Amino acid sequence: MRLPLTITFLLIVSSINAQNTITGTITDPSGTPIQGANVYLDGTYDGSSSDEKGVFSFTSAEEGPQTLIISFLSFETYSLLGEVSEMKNLNVVLKEDINSLGSVILNAGTLSTGDNSKASVLTPLDIVTTAGADGDYIGALKTLPGTSNVSEDGRLFVRGGDANETNIYIDGQRVFQPFTATTNNIPARGRFSSFLFKGTNFSTGGYSAEYGDALSSVLLLNTIDEPNQEKTEFQFINVGIGAGNTQKWKKNSLSVNAFYVNLKPYQNIVEQRVNWIKPFQSLSGEAVYRHKFDNGLLKVYGGLSYTDFELIQEDINVADGVRFGLKNRNLYLNATYRGSLGNDWDITTGSSFANDHDNINVINTNILDDENNFHFKLKLRKRFSNRFKLNLGVEQFLNTFSEKAQNPDSDAFETSYDNNSSAIFSEANIFFSKKFAMQVGIRGTYNSLLDYTKISPRTSLAYKTSSKSQISLAYGDFYQSPLQEVLKYNTTLEPEKSSHYIINYLYQDKGKTLRAEGYYKSYNKLVKFDTDFPEFASLYTNNGDGYATGLDLFWRDSKSIKNFDYWVSYSYLNTKRDYRNYPDKATPNFAAEHNLSLVTKYWINDWKSLLSTTYNFGSGRPYNDPNESVFQNQKTRTFNALNFSWAYLISPQKILYFSVSNVLGFDNVFNYQYSDTPNVNGEFARRAIRPTADRFFILGFFWTISDNKTDNQLDNL
Repeated sequence: MRLPLTITFLLIVSSINAQNTITGTITDPSGTPIQGANVYLDGTYDGSSSDEKGVFSFTSAEEGPQTLIISFLSFETYSLLGEVSEMKNLNVVLKEDINSLGSVILNAGTLSTGDNSKASVLTPLDIVTTAGADGDYIGALKTLPGTSNVSEDGRLFVRGGDANETNIYIDGQRVFQPFTATTNNIPARGRFSSFLFKGTNFSTGGYSAEYGDALSSVLLLNTIDEPNQEKTEFQFINVGIGAGNTQKWKKNSLSVNAFYVNLKPYQNIVEQRVNWIKPFQSLSGEAVYRHKFDNGLLKVYGGLSYTDFELIQEDINVADGVRFGLKNRNLYLNATYRGSLGNDWDITTGSSFANDHDNINVINTNILDDENNFHFKLKLRKRFSNRFKLNLGVEQFLNTFSEKAQNPDSDAFETSYDNNSSAIFSEANIFFSKKFAMQVGIRGTYNSLLDYTKISPRTSLAYKTSSKSQISLAYGDFYQSPLQEVLKYNTTLEPEKSSHYIINYLYQDKGKTLRAEGYYKSYNKLVKFDTDFPEFASLYTNNGDGYATGLDLFWRDSKSIKNFDYWVSYSYLNTKRDYRNYPDKATPNFAAEHNLSLVTKYWINDWKSLLSTTYNFGSGRPYNDPNESVFQNQKTRTFNALNFSWAYLISPQKILYFSVSNVLGFDNVFNYQYSDTPNVNGEFARRAIRPTADRFFILGFFWTISDNKTDNQLDNL
């Protein structure tokens, strides 16, 4: 019995002697010890936790190369590969996990909306329940800072830029005619149904290198990835009727909707300032198909719309007014794929196509416009680590335009051009810590029509000043080709240019958001011509320039009062530019110095009602009085409008809806038109340009049929 006992004792001693002791200290970047960190050898049960001094120590029988793992909440996991016998007296500094809650956000110049955005200022529900927006997402966005209230136009005017300086994208693909066709002083609306979108990014400046050919702003609309259930929806309103249906299968879904609008019955009741010969009517339809792959998602969107109207517009220089008729057909197709390629590579690719046809009759002239646009984009994203991510992309734009004008008293006029451009871009997101991050990018564009190549640098920085606040900076150069109204006469110009400088402060805490942003924007190479409007015989140059500077403020509080939510936005704008046919540098008519919006929403349980109000204020806008010697020498009266809406739930899936714009009937004036020649007293007479009607009413009934019997269209109102 002595021999076996001796062998057993020797084996125990040998095992004890083979143990390795792993020791060290764990701290954060500031040197503060981290208590409770999990420390272990990968693939074993050997490990321990750090004490209050950050010290850890444990033994292991493992030998040779091993991987030591150290992890702790809100810090990146640390790993060390080495000889286990040498893992002694280690000094480990854990890096903050920049993906954890509370990390800095690169948001200068961008107003995000959507439930998944860290810097969200509005939700998808907010976009379409704002009084005065009448279900139009563009109308709701105009309550955000940085926008100017140009009610006679209806499009987005951002930080001293006109509406043509803003581009709109759906799922990253360009939309070429995002607004309904219209004419002077008849406001346009967005073409697309609000219920299609889960959120937006509205960049009022300094936007990503991924986007180009826009001097002022980019609006990114993101469609729903997957509907939550099958449903059918009906809309009955005093100006139209609509219906939609969504079907779901295992990996597929399809949503379709259609809407018909006819304003004739409404305009027969509500007095108009326009002599309508054929009141506005439109028919539109949309479809979205989605397919889920194992590693990606395919979305295909198609929209087709028809618009038809005819009117006689008052004109101080034409006794009987100007007769104008328009028939428009617009087709838009969009297909995108987003997925994973493995090894931390992601791919986003897609293409869009648009065909727009206008048949215009103005006085005795018939004008036929045809435009085709194609956009292709491929973007790759590589995640090297939580701290460094890189985007690489290419895109191609193809544009063809043709116009034919016929007048019985003159020869036919025809013009056409092909405007194609190619672009490459690269952008890196670098997170130095949870508190400090940088985005740096560059975009290169070649345009074949104007034969130019331009390089556009973009960069932004963000620093977290506290757990609830941060400051950001952004800079970027932006180029845009001259507008269609110019290119059809002249294709020898250079692109227009703007440079953006932005500083931003953001505070967010439990349903409260404060956002303040100052900016300066310079304009160069703006297009000028020597006639009232672009013409074949006009002299065109790139001698224009200008600037825009200002301050945007946004405050939202959805927690202080139960069931009550409100936001206030204010914008100060100082801008002047020398462009088009301006004789001197001056503030354009669309730019008001002060803009204010106050939006309130109150849910009353006992009434089963959502009440919403929106108040809009704009200071007087400049206009030119030819009776004075100074250009743009006068200002209109201030703009005021109080809008109201009431959504009443008859049952969970049936809603009665009522809204009215400009409840108090403010007499707003947008501009003045002056006669071409003076009267006998040597003065130029004028007429005021005002809304087609002081108020607009909507009365509707919305009915949803779904599996859970609770979904409704409250988020579509």
